Amino acid sequence: MDGIAVRSEDTWGASEQKPVTLHDFARLNTGNVIPAGYDAVIMIEDVRMTGEAAVIRKAVSSWQHVRPAGEDIAESEMIVPSGHRIRPHDIGALAAYGFVDVPVLTVSIGIIPTGTELVPAGIRPLPGQVVESNTVMAKAWLTSLGATCRSYPPTPDEPAQIRAAIRNAAAENDIVIVSAGSSAGTRDFTAQVIAEIGEVLVHGIGIKPGKPAIIGRVESVLVIGMPGYPLSALTVLREVIVPLLSRFGLPVPDPVILSAELTATLYSDVGTCEFVLLSIGNIRDRWVAVPLSRGSGVQMSGVRANAFLRIPDELEGYEAGQTVPVELLVPRSHAASALLVTGSHDPSLDHLAELVGAGGVFLHSSHVGSMGGVLALKRRSCHAAPMHLLSPEDGEYNLPFLVKYLPGEEVTLVCIAEREQGIVSRDHLSLPELPGHSFANRQKGSGTRLLLDYRLRELGIDPASIPGYDRELTTHIGVALAVKAGEADAGMCVYSAAQALGLPFVPVGKERYEIAFRTADGDDQRMQALETAIVSSEFREVLSHLGGYDTRETGVRRQVP
Repeated sequence: MDGIAVRSEDTWGASEQKPVTLHDFARLNTGNVIPAGYDAVIMIEDVRMTGEAAVIRKAVSSWQHVRPAGEDIAESEMIVPSGHRIRPHDIGALAAYGFVDVPVLTVSIGIIPTGTELVPAGIRPLPGQVVESNTVMAKAWLTSLGATCRSYPPTPDEPAQIRAAIRNAAAENDIVIVSAGSSAGTRDFTAQVIAEIGEVLVHGIGIKPGKPAIIGRVESVLVIGMPGYPLSALTVLREVIVPLLSRFGLPVPDPVILSAELTATLYSDVGTCEFVLLSIGNIRDRWVAVPLSRGSGVQMSGVRANAFLRIPDELEGYEAGQTVPVELLVPRSHAASALLVTGSHDPSLDHLAELVGAGGVFLHSSHVGSMGGVLALKRRSCHAAPMHLLSPEDGEYNLPFLVKYLPGEEVTLVCIAEREQGIVSRDHLSLPELPGHSFANRQKGSGTRLLLDYRLRELGIDPASIPGYDRELTTHIGVALAVKAGEADAGMCVYSAAQALGLPFVPVGKERYEIAFRTADGDDQRMQALETAIVSSEFREVLSHLGGYDTRETGVRRQVP
């Protein structure tokens, strides 16, 4: 305390009625050493100074407001034990007790990217080239767990150069990770080189993705061959390399497991443990898991996922609707703030995700077409369903389908915008000119597909006359990319997708793009955040910039029934 140091016996008898005047005391501030001869401190707020004397009205006991030396920690006592992860307040304590250098436990990991086709991040790859990203991911992840990572230059697919790179890294590190070259291709030399200069313990693990992984050693150094496909590399990092860090004394976070209801059936091969990335969210106190694309090269599934499912090697998969254990990739609070949006794709959904994200809501969209969204809403496996379904009977959008598939249920529709659909091509092709030209289509059940079929019937055009009409893509951008890359002569998409890729666009019609949700869910703060984003001026500006959207109906509500 800030105050005066006194002898406690000098204060005895002091009271409001009988104040005591002290002449023998010492002024001091918080943290000062008590001068010899004194054994108590009186707060300055309880002292009235009168010249050189101090008047007090309350007695103090011996050692009041005095902390003894060593009360916090004494000489020879331990501050933190070995193996303790040093936290920010531990660092403050260590500094206070005189330690400026502390020996820390770590593991040194050398990371070698291999592949003649590799180019560094930031360089646009030419045809046949690949941006080197796996080792960037590995270094970021392993460093966050306390490892010391050393990146080595990309090594071409030449055995002699790979051999030299591994020997060099093994001399400088506790673990060596070799990225790519672990499969059985003509230019995959990692296993061969490890066997020549050390020992291959395992080549091929019963996991998917990640099966070609290698575990070997060069002298006493562990060498891991990590597959080149992004999701394979991600799986090997998570399931093989990260757990190894605990063997070196580094703390590895414990998994957080939830039980969630699966929205789609997943088939798997017996004998292989498969890992499936998921978007999960909580719908009315029930966790729901939406499987993402399972291709090992589909890097965006890793970006979009907030959880994953392990299918044990003795199972053939899981059925839709089955409750399964899922492991979180994000904090539980993030998963609880996820908003599952399932249905029709539109480029504007990414911008809505950014707007709601500013408020702590994480929008996860699955592109399964408008009808897929309606059915997901019916099964209560999503919070909201974007849709643009044209009824051929009356030309009405969306309402007839909700009445049919969710009979008697109260559903709210909020208009995102009216948008322009049309034919995208490199040669300004129009709808009547499609026969004989290769085509990239949207999936059955999508609103775009329904609109296209409706217009073709009006014109009397047989879909069989359009080559590739059965080729199905799940997004408007995917259709436009197929056209731009020359994989198709034409496709049908929204204007904003064609504009984004600089492709000619011939309008076919304007449609109402709305998002449907159960009216009772309107009190959910995640849905409120979404609706607020839709009606915001920022979103209207986004739609204006994207092009092809009429915002006069944006934010307008309709009720079903």
